Amino acid sequence: MIITQRLGSQMSPSYGLPRFGDHCTLNQTKCEIDTRFSFCAVACLALLKRLDVINVDKAVEYVVSCKNFDGGFGVRPGSESHSGQIYCCVGMLAITNSLHHVDPDLLGWWLCERQLPSGGLNGRPEKLPDVCYSWWVLASLKVMGRIHWIDKSKLERFILACQDEETGGIADRPGDIVDPFHTLFGVAGLSLLGSYKNQLKAVNPVFCMPEETLTRLGVRTQLL
Repeated sequence: MIITQRLGSQMSPSYGLPRFGDHCTLNQTKCEIDTRFSFCAVACLALLKRLDVINVDKAVEYVVSCKNFDGGFGVRPGSESHSGQIYCCVGMLAITNSLHHVDPDLLGWWLCERQLPSGGLNGRPEKLPDVCYSWWVLASLKVMGRIHWIDKSKLERFILACQDEETGGIADRPGDIVDPFHTLFGVAGLSLLGSYKNQLKAVNPVFCMPEETLTRLGVRTQLL
């Protein structure tokens, strides 16, 4: 398939996976390398069952090189840890059965510290809470078997407080305008929390897709 050829050809000399359209050179001066792209490429290839078109070991090696002393991951080696990047790296390692590179206790502690008095989660220290991190943080904790380390009831109340009770939808934080992005991750976060089980389907913490869909496709991921 053309798409698998395109994904496979994106591997750079560093074995990071760049954004489509970037031209990579040996000195990396004309190429944007980011662990988000590593996750997106690997996730797409896993769904297509074509991980064979890339050097998975080298791709994993690159993601692991982005690991920090606090257990988290950044956009590239030496970058600060961020909840969004952690989700991408943990997800990529889960797809490639490489979670042995993750320290679940060290990273789980860093992630559970993202919960603020409001119950909401932030992406890194000293930042405001945001509903989207109800996905990025929770999903990573779920993959590592540490989701019970946060106060679930407080987070659920925060997510529900971000709803627009008149028009529907969920915003980034209470009182702000709702949008599809935060609505998706708010609902997915509630699913991970086990809220409204009779109304929400179980969501996979790696692909952000219904578990039943992945079961039908025969796609499996490693969980701790």
